Amino acid sequence: MFASLAPARRRLVFVVLALVLVGVVAAVAAVVASRLTSDSVASDSVASVDQSVPGPVLLVPGFGGSTDALEVLAAGLRENNRDATVVALPDGGVGDLTVQAQTLRDAVDAALTRTEANSVDVVGYSAGGVVARIWATDLGGAEQARRIVTLGSPHHGTQVAALAAQFVPDQCAAACQQLAPDSSVLTALNSGDETPEGPQWVSIWTELDQVVTPPSSAQLDGAIDIPVQSVCADSTVDHGNLPRDPLVAAMVSAQLDGSSTVQLAAGDCARLRG
Repeated sequence: MFASLAPARRRLVFVVLALVLVGVVAAVAAVVASRLTSDSVASDSVASVDQSVPGPVLLVPGFGGSTDALEVLAAGLRENNRDATVVALPDGGVGDLTVQAQTLRDAVDAALTRTEANSVDVVGYSAGGVVARIWATDLGGAEQARRIVTLGSPHHGTQVAALAAQFVPDQCAAACQQLAPDSSVLTALNSGDETPEGPQWVSIWTELDQVVTPPSSAQLDGAIDIPVQSVCADSTVDHGNLPRDPLVAAMVSAQLDGSSTVQLAAGDCARLRG
């Protein structure tokens, strides 16, 4: 077809065809890359569970693993017709927080199977809130959780753990060391999104906390942040009594009920105290 063309014109035609071919290849590559990017974003995103349909509640103890305080809170939730279970932690609740998160994962799977629900609500007390975050961030919990509420949790560490790790390291177990500010566990957990997409997040804490120091360590970026004293200024609840306090229990119920979490303020104090 090109044999009848003069050499100069034939070269010109070849150059034009080559440029067209390069343009087509580039366009196809752009389309493929766009589709791959879209697929990647879609696969990485987490669809929020149905907020209007509550499932079972799992409560995660703090350092030391004692279930007594959380059983008080769980009993109140059961009186409100919620299926509530306190998770028993391995190693007395003082071992590796990532292992505790795996225990939470197994407890969630068991609760979903038992109840045939589509999601769970998780309440993490003290270090249990950090365990809930590890589960949500690293173990697929963000795809299973409807609400995650933390109570007095040292999301950014506590100086109490830092001092223990420094001066009495033999008495500062794995979880204690991991709760020191700037520990490798907390650094990794807080290096990205502190509240992964999927569940709705709430952090409830007391300004009078002497275990989580400073108390503002319980603040969680992206969560509804509620110091108890911002709701009832005269509250004297301390760290150890957060799960037992009737006001705190009412605040937790307010976050687990309804179609969405809510920001509470001083105007809600009388209603919550009943």
